Amino acid sequence: MEQAASRKRGIIYRVLTVIALALIGTSFFAPGWWVSLTAPNYPEATFPQGIRILFHMDSVRNGCTIRESSEVEETEALDCVHEMDTINHYVGMYPIASGGPVEKAFSPFLFGMMGVMLLVFVAPGRKTRMAVSVLGYGAVAGWMGLAMYGTNGIQYHTTGYLEGLVVSLGQDTADKVDDQNLSPIVKMLRQSLAESESADVKAAEAAATAAEGEKGALIENLRANYTIDENKKHADEQVAWNGSIMQVFKWHYAKSLARWFNEPARNDPLVATMASVATVLFAVVIGFMALMTFAAWSVRSPFYWLTVLVPMALPIGFLAEYAGWLWWYGHSLNSMGAFTLKPFMPTVFGDGKVAQFTTHSYPAIGFGMMVAAGLLLALAGLIRFKQVRLAGDAAAEM
Repeated sequence: MEQAASRKRGIIYRVLTVIALALIGTSFFAPGWWVSLTAPNYPEATFPQGIRILFHMDSVRNGCTIRESSEVEETEALDCVHEMDTINHYVGMYPIASGGPVEKAFSPFLFGMMGVMLLVFVAPGRKTRMAVSVLGYGAVAGWMGLAMYGTNGIQYHTTGYLEGLVVSLGQDTADKVDDQNLSPIVKMLRQSLAESESADVKAAEAAATAAEGEKGALIENLRANYTIDENKKHADEQVAWNGSIMQVFKWHYAKSLARWFNEPARNDPLVATMASVATVLFAVVIGFMALMTFAAWSVRSPFYWLTVLVPMALPIGFLAEYAGWLWWYGHSLNSMGAFTLKPFMPTVFGDGKVAQFTTHSYPAIGFGMMVAAGLLLALAGLIRFKQVRLAGDAAAEM
């Protein structure tokens, strides 16, 4: 009878875990949080949602949509990431792109690792758990190594991440007079839309390679901008483009910090710190996956339970990271801003006030998915714990 009850618990906790895994995977592609600014100079009739941005795991994206109005016809939504950056820089705040560079760079690999952890958690039997661990963690380690340090490794990251990097580079192009310095992707896309090629062959080629072409164009944009910056240096200081995430992220982070406030004495140490954090995190992730491989040997090991506890804590980790970076923005104000504010903590949840602006900060659907997954994993973990505690060694391994 107890054996039948144990099998039933095994089915239930596995079903709950698989549902949670699907929710976590989906949450990666959905916005986790949104922030908007409202003010008298942004009337609700024109800006119904205020100046709104969406925080994804791999990027920060535009939260403004095309306004539906019988009086005004809009064909393109306002770039609210650009608009919010413009507002923030007046009080000395760094651009949005300068926040969370390491987290965004590592996000797909961390989610991949958590996916393997949950597969190990539901795998029946020691041999299956070990096989899933070796193959799964090995695949994530190889993927991460190629992306972070391999030639053109940036291609192994998400399109959303690349778009976030490119958008932040092209936000100030409207103010540039020299077309040579105009973001290549902006020129490329504008020309493509304007020319509206009608040749059947080109249309077929574009349709066949749409996804690959989009990512390739984004990478080419980053390469072109990187080359422009390197050409401004002395010949002996120039570093050739290799396209690894590590190279791109350090260059892009430095460029983001200097966008409004070009102070090498202040910005360079920040870049060095983030580069060191990324290097350490790479080693930590590899070491942690090795530990999890050994932990999969026995369900009696306390480390085995990390396979469910770590993914379960995802919403807490997301919120802690989000709050931490908000604190950094509010306590790293640059004196070069047009207005002077005392260091402050931006609103993490709810509504707040900064000067004449009202801030709104609330969870989005992605965070809801993470919370739902966490609750399901908590229940699955309790059921699995009871199963292991009551069953014998042989039964517990099933």
